Amino acid sequence: MPTDAADLTLVDPAAAVPAEAVAPLIRGVAVVRQLTEAGGVLSLSGLERATGLARSTVDRITATLARMGYVRLDGRDAVLTPRVMELGNAYLAALRLPSVLDARADALADELDESVSLAVADRDGIRFIHQATRRRAMSLSFRIGDLLPAERTAPGPLFATEWTELEWRRWRERRAADPRDEGFPAVPERPSPGPDFERWAVQVRQDGWALDDQLIEPGLVAVSVPVRDPRTGGIACVASVVSHTSRHTAEDLRNSLLPRLRSAVRTMEEDLAADLREAPRGESAAAPSGLATWTGASKQELGREFVESLARGLTVLTAFGEGRAELTLTEVAQATGLARATARRALITYEHLGLVTPSGDRRFALTPRVLSLGFPPLSRTTLPELALPHLTALASRIHESASLAILVGDDIQYTARVATSRVMSVNIAVGTRLPAYATALGRVLLADRPPEERPDPDELRALTPRTLTDPVALAAALETVRSQGYALVDEELEAGLRSIAVPIRDRTGRVVAALNTPTHVARRTVEEDVRDILPELTATATAIEADLRVAGRFTRVSAS
Repeated sequence: MPTDAADLTLVDPAAAVPAEAVAPLIRGVAVVRQLTEAGGVLSLSGLERATGLARSTVDRITATLARMGYVRLDGRDAVLTPRVMELGNAYLAALRLPSVLDARADALADELDESVSLAVADRDGIRFIHQATRRRAMSLSFRIGDLLPAERTAPGPLFATEWTELEWRRWRERRAADPRDEGFPAVPERPSPGPDFERWAVQVRQDGWALDDQLIEPGLVAVSVPVRDPRTGGIACVASVVSHTSRHTAEDLRNSLLPRLRSAVRTMEEDLAADLREAPRGESAAAPSGLATWTGASKQELGREFVESLARGLTVLTAFGEGRAELTLTEVAQATGLARATARRALITYEHLGLVTPSGDRRFALTPRVLSLGFPPLSRTTLPELALPHLTALASRIHESASLAILVGDDIQYTARVATSRVMSVNIAVGTRLPAYATALGRVLLADRPPEERPDPDELRALTPRTLTDPVALAAALETVRSQGYALVDEELEAGLRSIAVPIRDRTGRVVAALNTPTHVARRTVEEDVRDILPELTATATAIEADLRVAGRFTRVSAS
C-alpha cells in the first residue's frame, strides 16, 4: 500500500500518460481548457475538432459538466458558467496572496490612476492573480488567470532570476518550438525577437526591478517589483504598474512611478509577514455532504451520459483552499469524501497535467495552472451577464417578463431584461430609468439604504392616483419590504401595472440589484402573484446569488 506521496512524481505534460491516470478526467480537463481558450463559448462540433475527441465523448463530458453546473448547454453551444470559477478560487484561496495584497494593489492603482497587477510564475510564463484596472477607452485587457510568456513581460525576468538550468533549458526549447507565441492566446503574435532575455534577467537581478517597454504590443509599458516571501526570501509574486505611452513613457515609469511602487511593495511584504504570524493552522475541510449519493444519483439518472470519474476527480481540486494550501493524500480523501484510491488516481492525473505538484512532507499543492480551467473569460463577468441565463429560464417558466435593475441616484436603471411574447406586455428597454419610490424594484433597493440616502420627500410625485407619496407611509412600506424580503407595487407607476420584486445580495449581504416580474393586473390577483410568482423569483435570486458568490470571491463583478 503506497504512502501519501509514494509513486506520485511530477510528470512533464509532454511525457507519456501514467498508467494510473484517469483518462476521463484528462479528457474533461481538455474540454474545459478549450472552452477557456475560446472565450468561454464553443460549439460541440468545435470542441470535437479542438480536442480531437469523438463527438460522443464530447457530449458525455459536457453533459457531466452541465450536471455539475460548470457548463450550460445552449443549443449547439457549450458555455462556461460562473460555477466553474470555484476551481480557480480554490487555488487563489490556498495561495492567500490575493486576499492579503489586493487592497494594497487597489490603493496603489487609485493613487497613481494607473492599472496595477499581481502575477505569479507558471513555469516559463506568468499568470495574473489580481488586476486593479482603470476604466478608460484604452485600458489593460488582461484578465485574472491569463498566461503570458515570461520574456515579453516585466515580471518575467524577475521570476527568471530564480530559474534553474533545467528551467532555462525548457524555456529555450519552448521558444524554439513556438517562435510566434501561439501557445499564449492572451497575447498578440510576437512582433519581433525582443531583447536578449537571459541578459535581461542578469540585469534585473542587479537592479531589483524590471521595465517592459512595449514588448507585448506597441504602446503598452509596465514597471515591476518583486514581492518577497518573508519565510524564504524568494519571490512570492510580482507587482506591476501598467500604462500606455500616451500617458507615460517607459522612462517616466522608472523615474516617477517606480519609487511609489517600491514603497507599496515594502508595505505588501509587511502585510505578508503579519499574515504569516496570524494565519490559522491549516485544517482539513469537512467532507461535502452526499457526494457519493449525488454522483450515484446522477449516474443513475443520466446513465452513460454522466462520467462519474470526471465529476469525482474535479472535486479533488476544491479540497484545497484557505488554510488548506498543502494536503496529504489522506487529507484530500477526507476532504472530498472520496475513497483513498480514487483521490490518489486523481492526484496522479493532475500531476501529469501540471495542475498539482508535490510540496514536500508527503503533501501536495495546486499550481497556477488551475486558473486555466475557465477562470480568465469569466473573471470580468458583469452581474447582468451572470443573471441573463437565469432570467431567461425564469421567463420561460412563468411566461412573464423578467428584469434586473440597480439604483442610480433616486432612480432605478434596468440592466438586463428578458421579455415574453404576449399581445399585451410591459415594454421596457435595458438602460431605462424610472423613479425608485414608485417601483417594486426601487423599493427593494431603497429598503437596504439608510434613510438619509432615500429620495427627498419633496421629490415624491403622484404618477397615478395610487402612488405612495407620503414620506411616513413610504418609510413604513420600505420597512415592510426589508422585513418580508420582497416588494409588491400595485398600479403606482402606471395604471394596470403590478410588479413584484426581490433583492439580489452580494457576498457581504448588501443588496446590489433587484429582480422583478411586471404583469397586468387582469392576469392575476395580488394573492396569486405572491403564491405563484414570488417563489419563482426567490429561487431565481438564490441561483444568481450563488453564481455571484463564486464569481465575486476574487474578482469584481460590476453591477452594470
